[in-house]
Amino acid sequence: MAKWGEGDPRWIVEERADATNVNNWHWTERDATGWSSDHLKELLMEVRVEGPEGSCYITDVPKLDGESSVNNRKGKLIFFYEWVLRASWMGTSTTGIKYKGNLDVPNLSDENDMDDLDISVSLCKDEPSTPLLNLMKREGIKKVRSALGLYVKHLRSEYIQGMILPTDKQANEANTPTTTTIKTPTKVMPNKTQISSAPSPAPAPSSGGSAGVRLSTCSFSLQEVFLTSPDELYVTFLKQEFVQVFTRSDAVVDGCQGGKFQMMNGNVHGEFQELVPNEKIVMRWRFKSWPCDHYATITLSLRDKGDETELNLEAKGVPVDEEDRTKEGWRRFYFEAIKQTFGYGARLY
Repeated sequence: MAKWGEGDPRWIVEERADATNVNNWHWTERDATGWSSDHLKELLMEVRVEGPEGSCYITDVPKLDGESSVNNRKGKLIFFYEWVLRASWMGTSTTGIKYKGNLDVPNLSDENDMDDLDISVSLCKDEPSTPLLNLMKREGIKKVRSALGLYVKHLRSEYIQGMILPTDKQANEANTPTTTTIKTPTKVMPNKTQISSAPSPAPAPSSGGSAGVRLSTCSFSLQEVFLTSPDELYVTFLKQEFVQVFTRSDAVVDGCQGGKFQMMNGNVHGEFQELVPNEKIVMRWRFKSWPCDHYATITLSLRDKGDETELNLEAKGVPVDEEDRTKEGWRRFYFEAIKQTFGYGARLY
């Protein structure tokens, strides 16, 4: 048996604070079923498509059967997921007629590529034929496939945190500052040679949530018009009871400068940084699934236009691969939800 301090890092005899399962080398498993179920529903509920035929969006996910887990064996991560799901969708034609249908995915699995997924779309029983069905088959399936692909990406990149642990030796090496000896030109002195040394400069801090990881971000702007006054629209974003109504979920909102908010079942949270009554709201804002501690800056500017209010949104620091999702989330779960709930409906840009 190896002596203490001389063992193979795969063995339990290595010096480690917890003295067990060094570097998670032995088989470890994490159940991702609950997280996956919630995240799949969240992503699917954001699916919306528009076309010449009208618009369609997912209204519910009544069936979501399956399981998911992440395993670590000798430093190798193994992902397992298998799901059968059904989503309900609703479409509105250009003439204002509403239709209902279903979308089925029977084989979301680690054994199938995203391009191999079977996704079928149908109308509910007794619904008359409508071009909206073709819209869902043409564009809706693409959006659903993209949402499911995003779930797999998040499972592989974010849910695995802590699955592979550093050994004490690795942790100590990571936390020990390194210095590099720099030899200066030798200065000749009587019977003496002097060599000086200096520490290397400290590394520049990295951007993004995790140390050493640089996160690519982007900026975008949105514009919307509401049939209400700036003061009524302003308080809609800051009053907890209003937020709970238009999001149809529990929320915690402290509507003052420096106040924090959490809404949509904890999937969105942040802090109000600057408030100019009836004119501007600046907030630190993030999706729960974003890299830890990374926030975007969202600025809402309100402009009085008589019988209506023009809202301009400026977003900065949004992760590049989250741009479309963030835009769609603001359009659907903020702008459209507020219009439908409080009757502030107006033309869309």
